[in-house]
Amino acid sequence: MVGELAPRAPSDSEVVLVQLMTILDANNVGNVHGGSIMKLVDTAAGLSAARHCGGLAVTAAMDEMSFLEPVYVSDLVTIKAMVNDAGRTSMEVGVRVEAENLATGRTVHTSSAYLVFVALDAEGEPRPVPPIEPRTEEERQRQVEAKLRRENRLARAAAIRAARDAGEVQQTRADHQR
Repeated sequence: MVGELAPRAPSDSEVVLVQLMTILDANNVGNVHGGSIMKLVDTAAGLSAARHCGGLAVTAAMDEMSFLEPVYVSDLVTIKAMVNDAGRTSMEVGVRVEAENLATGRTVHTSSAYLVFVALDAEGEPRPVPPIEPRTEEERQRQVEAKLRRENRLARAAAIRAARDAGEVQQTRADHQR
């Protein structure tokens, strides 16, 4: 079919960022600020999404971010990002963050996140992205889980809209009773 995009393997979108955490990244308790990690996560995920779609992609949502272990000043942080699944114009990117203590060599999984990106054309409008074609069992499992998260995001958005609509109806009734 003309205009159909060729599927891409999730591994084609893999991005790895490595950064030494400095005092500039510290929060008021002396650990690395969660916001510093979130910025790195968003950067790596955005690069992964751009690599998958071959162009500009913007953050639409950070679906989930878990902080499992603290990151300390002077840790070497590694951020790994890869597209888990793709819709028509959007992509879910999974990100894993690890911190290495350079003095001891100890490496820990510190956080994970799932972000949604939308590919944009030159006019800033959403554009189609290539579908995902998993090649390994792990990639297939990540895609299955990404589809479940997408269903949950859509169901949550529909429930919120319904609750807002119900609230508007109740407010309208209250206004008419005055």
